[in-house]
Amino acid sequence: MKFARTLLASAALLGLGLGSVHAAEVKKLGLAVANLQANFFNQIKQSVEAEAKKRGIEVVTVDAKGDGPTQINQIQDLLTQNIDALIYIPAGAAAASVPVKLAKQAGIPVVNVDRNAEGAPGDTFLATDSVASAKAVCDYILKEAGGKGKMVIIHGQKGTTPELDRTKGCQESLKAYPDVSVVAEQYSNMWSQDEGFQIMQNMLQSNSDVSIVFAQADGLALGAAQAIKVANPSQKIVVGGFDGDTAALEALSKGVFNVTATQQTQKMGRDAVENAVKLAAKEKVPPVQLMDATLTTKENVASFIANHP
Repeated sequence: MKFARTLLASAALLGLGLGSVHAAEVKKLGLAVANLQANFFNQIKQSVEAEAKKRGIEVVTVDAKGDGPTQINQIQDLLTQNIDALIYIPAGAAAASVPVKLAKQAGIPVVNVDRNAEGAPGDTFLATDSVASAKAVCDYILKEAGGKGKMVIIHGQKGTTPELDRTKGCQESLKAYPDVSVVAEQYSNMWSQDEGFQIMQNMLQSNSDVSIVFAQADGLALGAAQAIKVANPSQKIVVGGFDGDTAALEALSKGVFNVTATQQTQKMGRDAVENAVKLAAKEKVPPVQLMDATLTTKENVASFIANHP
């Protein structure tokens, strides 16, 4: 028995040693980002690069600038650069599965962040629980509006994981508010402030008495708030966003809009590197890893401005 225990202990130590060797062999990671013009993706990029630097790992970063075909070409190139794992934020829903399939054919593990690929998910998927968080945002704005009124929804990029989940979460919230009617919905392409402004301007022309806005990203929310300020309506309009972008948090502190859900972007980046290293070392990780976002208003925003999670 003592001999058997010794063998087991030795095997365990050997296993730990081998695991360390495998981890040490991770020298280079590929990071394919959807669009670095977005503060949210920039925060993740910075966190990935900072965590990798601590571990002595090189990161090769590519920016698709919101274009799916460009991203496919970029990832094809990354796969020729001896990367040990790929951290992948799809630029859109269309053809998002192609890079995952290419990486797996090359034997390279994939960590999907924020967006997964329909029909071809990464080896693990790290994201905010957007359904629960969007429900919390919509609960807040619907209650703030008195539980009644006309609502508009400015969607993110159609068919992407966060767009679908945030839509689902808000729909769940709306079930409890029968006196709220959704009078207009429109998709954006880049989740951007310019789009939010233009979409909200058009919505106000058709629905001048709207009183509730759910914008599925802070950029869209800031644009919507800007359009509302220009229009100067007589009624109060409650605006909710999503992400916890640094500029949006500053705006929130000044009352530019009402509420957002602050995502843990720094943690996402760190966890993406950690999971990439584990996968490269042939360790098992959960297929889906969801994180909480924090409902953020003018009352609690200061802590997130000081220290973004």
